[in-house]
Amino acid sequence: MHAQHQDLASTRNTPRSAQRSTSTTGSGHRADDIDPLFVFDYVPVDGPDDAPHDGPRAPETDDAEQRFTTYWDVEKGCRGPDPVPEWVITDSGALDTELGVLKTGKEADVFLVDRTAPDGTGVVMAAKRYRDLDHRSFRRSAAYTEGRTARRTRDRRALSRKSEWGRAVAAGQWAVAEWDALCRYWSAGLPVPYPVQIDGTEILMELIEYDGTPAPRLSQVRPDVELLEEYFFQMRTAISVMAAQGVAHGDLSAYNILAAGERLVIIDLPQVIDLIANPNGPELLLRDCRNVCSWFQARGLDVDAQELFEEVTPV
Repeated sequence: MHAQHQDLASTRNTPRSAQRSTSTTGSGHRADDIDPLFVFDYVPVDGPDDAPHDGPRAPETDDAEQRFTTYWDVEKGCRGPDPVPEWVITDSGALDTELGVLKTGKEADVFLVDRTAPDGTGVVMAAKRYRDLDHRSFRRSAAYTEGRTARRTRDRRALSRKSEWGRAVAAGQWAVAEWDALCRYWSAGLPVPYPVQIDGTEILMELIEYDGTPAPRLSQVRPDVELLEEYFFQMRTAISVMAAQGVAHGDLSAYNILAAGERLVIIDLPQVIDLIANPNGPELLLRDCRNVCSWFQARGLDVDAQELFEEVTPV
């Protein structure tokens, strides 16, 4: 099953030597930037209103923040699934250095973190950190969380009252939900970033790159006809595999799909929907199909959202 990762799973960081030499992949990207317009009836994590700044930004201070790796400090279930990719740094003496912000969102911010071992080998990862006070800005969150419950009575009461503790519990729930989805999907060979570890409300995961820089979102590229057809095949396969496992992304659009050369990688998974436990499941799966097909239709590909929905819906 893991052999599928070569074709379906996300691109991975290449371990670097102490000299930090920059590697490239293949020839030039077959896509250029466009000005994205979000036309659907909901607000994405990073929609136009957020004015996100994609790409690394330098830290505000001259001294980069450093910390020792916590890879072996978290429980086993909080470390990524086996087999662990070779690029993952597991040395307990490694240092994590924060490089800056990659992107901002309503529920979480994504930072670049460099993890370097004592022997000089290192890798840059994406650190997604959920904010406890901002989850309430995510529209329709109740539709996504139906079927989910907190285990402890105290937590359930805090969530219902929307107290400060309740918002902190909510942040943890969203982080754990995304962590579980990343582990599950990566193990199934789906195109998602490899989840390295979760510590509280921070998830360290694979940084998806193309030609040595963070990969652009699908909304920012204009592929040719051949690549457009390949992209749709990949998305149809991914949606179908998820649905066969009884889940849907729930918020799938060109804004949370990365275009890493000829491969697409799905990101932003905290709202994953259980198609059986959540009564909104079929509706949200259909919306995923509509959002994906709308983007491809706008670029000239003859696809039908209802046909895709009927094709991927479990019997």
